[in-house]
Amino acid sequence: MSVRSTTLDNGMTVITDDMPHLESASLGIWVKAGSRSESLEEHGVSHVLEHMAFKGTKTRNALQIAEAIEDVGGDLNAATSVEHTGYFARVLKEDVPLAADMLSDILQNSLFDQAELDREQQVIVQEIGAARDNPDDHVFDLFQQAAYPDQPIGRTILGTVESVKSFSPDTIRQYMQRNYVGDKMVVCAAGNVDHDALVDVTNNRFHMLPSGGAPAPQKAQYIGGEQRLVSDHEQAHIVLGFEGRAYNSDGFYAAQILASILGGGMSSRLFQEVREKRGLCYSVYAFHWAFADSGIFGIAASTGEDEVNDLLPVVLDELRKATETITDEEVLRVRHQIRAGLLMSLESPSSRAGQLARQQILWGRTIPLQETVDRINRVTADRVKQVASQVFDMGKMSIAGIGPVAKLPDYETISSRLKS
Repeated sequence: MSVRSTTLDNGMTVITDDMPHLESASLGIWVKAGSRSESLEEHGVSHVLEHMAFKGTKTRNALQIAEAIEDVGGDLNAATSVEHTGYFARVLKEDVPLAADMLSDILQNSLFDQAELDREQQVIVQEIGAARDNPDDHVFDLFQQAAYPDQPIGRTILGTVESVKSFSPDTIRQYMQRNYVGDKMVVCAAGNVDHDALVDVTNNRFHMLPSGGAPAPQKAQYIGGEQRLVSDHEQAHIVLGFEGRAYNSDGFYAAQILASILGGGMSSRLFQEVREKRGLCYSVYAFHWAFADSGIFGIAASTGEDEVNDLLPVVLDELRKATETITDEEVLRVRHQIRAGLLMSLESPSSRAGQLARQQILWGRTIPLQETVDRINRVTADRVKQVASQVFDMGKMSIAGIGPVAKLPDYETISSRLKS
């Protein structure tokens, strides 16, 4: 890889990964601000801003924004997460200056017109309704609330119908002025792209941007608890979890490996025991979400009403076994899986740009592939078992369920089962 990085006077970082054999490039602007940067009154504003950025600037209306990029065969997109927001474009190599201009225009000159906001609020209300109608999505919202109650990090990214409808253009402008500052923003491109040219464009477009001053988000405080919603869905959707590890913590990679061993594929322990041997569910997997100062280790499963009562004891037994029986062979297999995933992702310029930008936001620098591989290779089976023993702390369990979950054991019963 040919990765170059330049920090501008206002604190913005410009990163490129040159892939000269390609005819295209993927580029974007990532901001270290997401749903956990919101006050209670702003719940959902990060996501609303993501939508409104494409609804008109001082020089282009919404249709002209769409036509300008689609006329050259490119596309624009954006995404909001808990800790960052990204605005992306993919174009042919000769159209990189146009894409950079488009992205800078929507982040510098958006009008946030009231009529456009009124329409987009209705669109987002429909999006919230669709998410609530989908138990696969909604159960994770409930799970996050159970893990981090009454905190920005525990609130949904989409916001609520009431909060979204309450926003004015000034709400969006004030949030943006507070959080979209130089040292919290990264411009990153991968593909056939010229680093110096992108630096010049970025410096020209963003030189007036304030260099800093964004407040730090409220510190995450994992508490745990439960959220249940009995409904008439055919399947019971259940997520069980514990406090995980932050990105910069010593146990981060061990927790990632543990998640893969337990539920990262068809050869994983949970898939084999819960689905293949016992037929208790169609879907079961483990995951580890890391944040800047906390994390979540979880197991998600969907099953029928009659199997609800049998599912969790089997899952809990597998968690308890993981604290004692993780093998070197399992760790080695996951290392190979992670390495393969990392190498495969390098074949996509969009993936490469996203990885580099997130690394800069999370760690303050880009991380060479070999450094990541070396860190993963240093994780032993004993270390994974140690982290498993620490993570599966019954004093901090979180559980969420949607559907026919009346037969789901209560919180204390689940807790005592893992301790036994």
